[in-house]
Amino acid sequence: MTHVSIQEIALDDRDGGPYAITTGPDGALWYTLVHSSRIGRLVPGGEPVSHPLDPDRGPTIITAGPDGALWFTGYRAHRIGRITTDGQVTEYPLPTPECGPFGIAPGPDGALWFTETAADRVGRITTDGRVTEFPLPVDGAFPSAITAGADGGMWFTLNQANAIGRIDAGGAVTVHPLPTGAAAPVGIAAGRDALWFVEIAAGQIGRITHDGRITEFPLPDRTARPHAITVDAAGTPWFTEWGGNRVGSVAPDGSIAEYDLPTPGSEPHGIALGPDGALWTALENGSLARVDPSR
Repeated sequence: MTHVSIQEIALDDRDGGPYAITTGPDGALWYTLVHSSRIGRLVPGGEPVSHPLDPDRGPTIITAGPDGALWFTGYRAHRIGRITTDGQVTEYPLPTPECGPFGIAPGPDGALWFTETAADRVGRITTDGRVTEFPLPVDGAFPSAITAGADGGMWFTLNQANAIGRIDAGGAVTVHPLPTGAAAPVGIAAGRDALWFVEIAAGQIGRITHDGRITEFPLPDRTARPHAITVDAAGTPWFTEWGGNRVGSVAPDGSIAEYDLPTPGSEPHGIALGPDGALWTALENGSLARVDPSR
């Protein structure tokens, strides 16, 4: 098994609820604090800082945009937010009320694409704030995480429809049902020739090719509740186990490696490849964890 060193970095806002994390264009980690309605920034090796949003925004997923800023979903405010690397925030209201935006990712068209969990829609927002919404062909689907595939499409999880969806630039949607019932997929990330996703209710990692072929990899602990997933520079998928207090990876042969986090009950959520080449995950206990696999 690969040796992994894990270091936890305590944040100044211990009750803020670190949720999602990404690498910004400025060589820093950016993360959401969903409970305290703040956006945090950490340069590896430095001290964390955070920027306040208006109250009760519920920032969830955050991603680096094509314009040199960070973009995030305001789940409770039903808005899309933009924050510059010096902390200036702009918010954009969405056409559909109470839509619950969650996932967000840059697309190949220079816009940001996002999911609306409560409205069965996928949205697109340009960097100057123009919004288009596309209805999905499924009711009560709870579209969740979204990412750009290497095939030019945007791929997303349908948490309550038990499927993976793909939408093209014109809004055409394809739905791929999962083999395992009630698997409740959440996180999704693009690999070189396929997409990787997690099944939080089934305790499995999934892989879907661009033509829709699905493979599932059961975790040793099926109650681990895998939540988020990313792919490192070598193409290896890494995921968090929210219920198992671990991070894990999937080898090319499909074998699973798991690593315990130092603090019990830390509840890892988002995970991303950091600017320093390590994996970073946001912990509900008010910390970030740096996961450094030595090869």
